[in-house]
This record gives sequence, C-alpha cells and structure tokens, in this order.
Amino acid sequence: MKIKFLLSFAVLTLLFSCSSDSNSGTDSSTQTNYFPLALRNYWKYRVLTNTITQTDSLYVSNDTTINTKVYKKFKTRNTPIGFFSNSMNKNALRIDGFRLLLTGSLGFNFGTALPINLSLSDYVIFQENASNNQELGSVLGVINQTVQNYPLVINYTLKTTNIESLATFSSNGRVYSDVKKIKTVLNAKITTSITLAGIPFPVVVSILDPQDVVTSYQYYSKTIGNVYTNTTINYRLNALPAGITLPLPTTGNQTQEEFLQSYDVSH
Repeated sequence: MKIKFLLSFAVLTLLFSCSSDSNSGTDSSTQTNYFPLALRNYWKYRVLTNTITQTDSLYVSNDTTINTKVYKKFKTRNTPIGFFSNSMNKNALRIDGFRLLLTGSLGFNFGTALPINLSLSDYVIFQENASNNQELGSVLGVINQTVQNYPLVINYTLKTTNIESLATFSSNGRVYSDVKKIKTVLNAKITTSITLAGIPFPVVVSILDPQDVVTSYQYYSKTIGNVYTNTTINYRLNALPAGITLPLPTTGNQTQEEFLQSYDVSH
C-alpha cells in the first residue's frame, strides 16, 4: 500500500520496491462491493488536521494494466493532504474476490530531510469476509539513505488488519450501515553508524527506536466505499551523542480526520 500523508511534511513518490503478503481471498466469482470502482466514481472528503482544513476530491480516472492485470487508477482534483486520499492518489486498485488489492506508493518525511518511501504490489487493504482482528496484509523492508553524510538504515513494517464489522456507524451527521473497520500501522526503526572520539571503528547509534509512527483506521460502508478515516502520526527521536546533529524534527505528533462529504458511485 504505498502510503502518502501529511505530518507537517509532504507526500512523496515511490523510490523503493517491496512485495506484499496477505491471507488469500475466497470464492473469486463473488466480488466485494465495499468500494465501487466504476470509472468516474468520486468521493469528496473534508480533512481536518491539527493546523489545516481542506477538501480532498478523489475519483476513479482510468483503467491501467500492470503485469497483465487490469486495475482502476485513482487521482485527486488537487494536492491531497488526507491519509486515505494520499494512499489512493496516483495508485492502482483492483478487486480480487472479497479483497481489494493496491499497487502504488506510500511515503512520508521526518521533515524534508528524510523521506521514507515504500512501494506495494497487490497489497491487501480490505477483505470483506475477514474475521475480527485478522491480518490482511503485511510487508517489511529496509531503506538505506544518507543525510548530511550519515548513513541511515530504516527498518519498517507495514501491516493492515480487519478490526471488526459494524451494523451502523455515524460520521459527519450521517449514519452508514454494513461498515468494516480496518487498521493500518507503519512501524519504523532508524539507526546510523558514526565514529566517536577515542573509538577506532564506527559505532551503531539508534536514532529512532522501533515505534508505530502511523496508526490509521478506515471505515468502509457497503456500496459506498470509505466513509471516514482517523489517522495518528506520532514519533520521538533519540538524543544523539554530543557533536552529532541531524536536520530532523525530534518529535512529531498529528491527528487527522477525513469525513466523507459527498460521493457518486452510480456509474
């Protein structure tokens, strides 16, 4: 699931590749309708963050073929700031039985100096017949980047879980029926190797201990799609040895909500 979103930072494009793993779907002759994927279908979200309010407009723009499989390509009318809209924007989605499979990019920054960017191939973001707390997809990998001559090693794990099914769910003054609650978590760890005074060899220093830096809950309503997303972005870097500085914010904390304002899935 390439992920893109705002943490007082920008959404980025794919730089690194990895593949995804997931539980298999069931009867492929039965297709989920929790996210209608006809061309020109659209969803408008009111996005609220700690400091910004914006409307993101997401729509199905065209068909695209990847490795002989046909996907629906998503775009937004403007530059999105919402976690979900960013996750979909410029990415491709296809239905495989009860599952929704995403091929695209996920990226965020610890400030502008350190982008973390993933690529996902057929990553399961939703499965209609999953049981409560069933893992849908997970992927892990390592990114190597250099910031101010410091070689950074970023270990990450992305995991998506089906939390529960809700008979009804209220959001933005509306009541939706047949709702599935999904959880997406990005965990990251960052280390570097530096030379310290009096030590003749590089020493591994932990910059970020393993943390869930992004936790997002998405709510899908049958025949409509995603109707609400709540995302928390939170991290704290470790103190570095004296004389070592990096151009990274030491902490980050943001809560973001995306409310469905209007939609058209009639095509």
